[in-house]
Amino acid sequence: MTAFLGVESSLTGRRWVGPSIDIDRAAEALEQSTTLPRAVCQLLARRGIGAQEAESFLAPALRDLLPDPRGLKDMEKAATRFLKAAKSGEKIAIFADYDVDGGSSAALLLTWLRAMNRDATLYVPDRIDEGYGPNEEAMAQLASQHDLIVCVDCGTLSHDPIAAATAADVVVLDHHLGGETLPDCHAVVNPNRQDETGDLAHLCAAAVVFLMLVEVNRQLREDGTQGPDLMAMLDLVALATVADVAPLIGVNRALVRQGLKVMARRDRPGIVALSDISRMDTAPNSYHLGFLLGPRVNAGGRIGKADLGARLLSTPDMHEAKAMAERLDQLNTERRDIEASVRAAAMAQAEERGLDAPLVWAAGENWHPGVVGIVASRLKEATNRPAIVIGFDEDGIGKGSGRSVSGIDLGASIQRLASEGLLVKGGGHKMAAGLTVERDKLEPAMERLSELLAQQGADRIGPSDLKLDGMLMPGAASIDLVNQLETAGPFGASAPAPRFAFPDVEIRFAKRIGDSHLKVTFGDGLNARLEAICFGAFDTDLGPALENHKGARFHLAGRLDINTWGGRQTVQLRLEDAAPAG
Repeated sequence: MTAFLGVESSLTGRRWVGPSIDIDRAAEALEQSTTLPRAVCQLLARRGIGAQEAESFLAPALRDLLPDPRGLKDMEKAATRFLKAAKSGEKIAIFADYDVDGGSSAALLLTWLRAMNRDATLYVPDRIDEGYGPNEEAMAQLASQHDLIVCVDCGTLSHDPIAAATAADVVVLDHHLGGETLPDCHAVVNPNRQDETGDLAHLCAAAVVFLMLVEVNRQLREDGTQGPDLMAMLDLVALATVADVAPLIGVNRALVRQGLKVMARRDRPGIVALSDISRMDTAPNSYHLGFLLGPRVNAGGRIGKADLGARLLSTPDMHEAKAMAERLDQLNTERRDIEASVRAAAMAQAEERGLDAPLVWAAGENWHPGVVGIVASRLKEATNRPAIVIGFDEDGIGKGSGRSVSGIDLGASIQRLASEGLLVKGGGHKMAAGLTVERDKLEPAMERLSELLAQQGADRIGPSDLKLDGMLMPGAASIDLVNQLETAGPFGASAPAPRFAFPDVEIRFAKRIGDSHLKVTFGDGLNARLEAICFGAFDTDLGPALENHKGARFHLAGRLDINTWGGRQTVQLRLEDAAPAG
């Protein structure tokens, strides 16, 4: 296919790819058979949505898409045991992962229990002292004081720690890739168990927890009792789904869409407080969840008190929520500073090692384990290669995190390394994984991982293409158009927001903002202007080229959104790439 607008290598080194002839034809057919604007039809055509499916796609109904919880193995067992504990006043402990998905999962259970006039002990392990998932000491201690332990967003590979909980029943509600055997416990509900069909493999842990509560409420109804309002809890499921980068397909689209509506009601103190401190001044969307709320909830688990995020999301007290939101906002600022330092060192090390290998990796002494995952994401984005970043402590134990690219299953390869004895432990899913490695095994482990990833074709991946949904002129970028495009949302993983090219435009204003961002105003020579913001522009050649444009014309590419400032709304372009015109 010919490069879109002839851009074979943009200022960020990417080839621009536009809609195929088939997609253009499908979009034209949609436009003729519906009342939808061309830009929306182009987006639907790229997703493979025809005229008969368009209406249901644009208005996904949760009642039509929500799967029967009993379709997951052990679900009925897990729900029955949880309900028995809640009804009979047994002592319940919730062992949660320290990220947004774990915190949201815990908050779902705590909110449901509170509505039933019950409570539970929340336990979130310290990332540095305890690491990811259940550990034997914590599980044994919890078991000695509780009748039921519910592990959320963790536990599927925790055979020994769960075996240590001899005095309590354990239920696992997880979504991470399962091994050949499951821990010996009361129930393991996980769409990524090896004996599952995989039809619901895209669910995050909070969605699995939500499905269990659907089953619990069903069992309550069978006994003639009305359970708590689950629809009011979908804000937590939406936050977790987007922040955990779960694909926004199938039921996930409906969960997030409905969850955003719930969130807009501002009923949950923790999310209200976090939204306010994040200066969200419009109705929430998936961008807000992924880039404003999610990082702040995660900040507690990364560099602060591990349970802060879960406590914020579950508290009914607005005063307490405000105090916790302020602390998380402070921690997020500290996290950014730590991340910047580690990122610079990791990138320098990776560049020295070479960026065209099947695996890009870096390791350093005392790199904070709370930021290695974010830095791995940055390396992956910069190189379009699977990336691993590892921080070693004074005892020679390295804790690392990895991020992958489409088509390369990193979690399975990490699990293979662990089974071969090259890692202390490791696991995850296709796009993200965690590991623990001893210093003397670092080089052989990374060499072996590189081999496994090469077998999947990671060494043959070129620079990522920039996929575009079509062309627009500045005058066509209206608030109405942005609102119409939003009807095809929510946007996120596996459902990218529409991206348009603005061809042959002139830069009328360019100003550097902070250290690396750029603000631009551009036009087409017909008195139509559009403002753009480019985050991280000066991390590439993009910033300098546009700032020092010297009257040259450019093709610009990015995503449209609505900027609200002082009560006034305007359309702006989130500029992602550019190329000289002509």
